[in-house]
Amino acid sequence: MVSFDLIGSKEKSVAIVEIGENDDQKEMAEQIMKNNKSVKSVLKKLSVRRGEFRLRGYELIAGDKNTEVVHKEHGYVLKLDPQRVYFSPREATERQRIAGGVKSGETVLVMFAGISALAIAIAKKQPKVKKIVSVEINLSAVEYAKENIRINKVSHLVSTIEGDVRGVCKNFPQTFDRILMPLPLEAANFVKDAINSSKKNGIISYYTIAENDDLSKDLEMIEKSAKQLNRNIKILDKQKVLPYSPHKFKYRIDFRVI
Repeated sequence: MVSFDLIGSKEKSVAIVEIGENDDQKEMAEQIMKNNKSVKSVLKKLSVRRGEFRLRGYELIAGDKNTEVVHKEHGYVLKLDPQRVYFSPREATERQRIAGGVKSGETVLVMFAGISALAIAIAKKQPKVKKIVSVEINLSAVEYAKENIRINKVSHLVSTIEGDVRGVCKNFPQTFDRILMPLPLEAANFVKDAINSSKKNGIISYYTIAENDDLSKDLEMIEKSAKQLNRNIKILDKQKVLPYSPHKFKYRIDFRVI
């Protein structure tokens, strides 16, 4: 049986599959829907995530054309259409891990925030956080983020800003205790913006893709970027998060800005 990701709930979900051209796509899709009564649509991956919105190309191979769902995880809900916004159900555990590290009274900046899944996870896990600001460039994701913030009743804690991270950070009037950079393929281009937006002793969680646990290039780049801004950093943790492709993994590097 082909492997697939499920996004949604028991009421309605979408299955996202990776199927070879020679496979019987219709038969596989029908089998998925037969074995999983919640699945109303089956989407075939056509491409890797690409572009500034981090979207895949998909083909509907079975079911309803309307692929908007309400995804449920860890006590909160997330409304989204996987064809319009970036979202990974596989990152639920990582969202909880990050949320569990946030302290009472912290101000948090979530770059590349998508539908605000990470911000909402933090607000639910640490309701005494002072403020969480989400920044996202995809208007569809921002619209879903606003809806999700309302649905989960965390509007007193979470706000979302539409725009490019670099421009928003440059014009933002405050710095943050914690900054999250969940964009592994491009986060390196925004490290200076994150460091500039960090309070003294603030913590930055930087994500990257690497092979064979070799994070030397990323660590060197972070050190160099900090020195160019007359700041120092202290590496706090390095964690393997999820498989990305054969021999490559997503990693998180946590560091303190001094």
